[in-house]
Amino acid sequence: MRKLTYFIACSIDGFIGDPSGDGMEMVRFVDEEFLEFLKAEHPETMPTHGRRALGFDDLANRHFDTIIQGRASYDLALKEGITSPYAHMRQYVASRTLTESPDPQVEIVSDDLVGKIRELKAEDGEFGIYLCGGSQIAGALLDEIDELVIKTYPIVYGAGMPMFGSGLAITEFTLGEVRSFGNGAIVRTYSRKR
Repeated sequence: MRKLTYFIACSIDGFIGDPSGDGMEMVRFVDEEFLEFLKAEHPETMPTHGRRALGFDDLANRHFDTIIQGRASYDLALKEGITSPYAHMRQYVASRTLTESPDPQVEIVSDDLVGKIRELKAEDGEFGIYLCGGSQIAGALLDEIDELVIKTYPIVYGAGMPMFGSGLAITEFTLGEVRSFGNGAIVRTYSRKR
């Protein structure tokens, strides 16, 4: 069974962006040390165009071969004219409003998102599924999430888009690896307690 991993950036107070969902304030913490960590441990979590610009498009995927993201996350790439932002993986976009994919490499999941994730998790393979965002689909898929990788940056938003856009659903995870960086960022990995 393949794992669904929510690999996400957030503030100290648990927001993945400001009230509109903009998380650009956190980008400044992706310094040389942090970028080296991403290149070594999670190169596939960087969009293809970013990997090319930074000179590591040739790095093999280490953890994931499939990505699922929400419409708002996908729209960030579309606004830049990029229709296949993670061309190095199978790409799915969860959307009830986007009826047709602008790219043959991107499949739109418009209904039964949980069913699609269960189908993907049941596939054979050494790699898992990267849940890129956003808040609403993370909330909808909370019961399916097997692992959290939380990149916490040393800022407080005070208000914004929470990691999970859903009602109360107390769910327990077990802390695994913790890594800290010179700029104050921390990356924590949690496994779901089943």
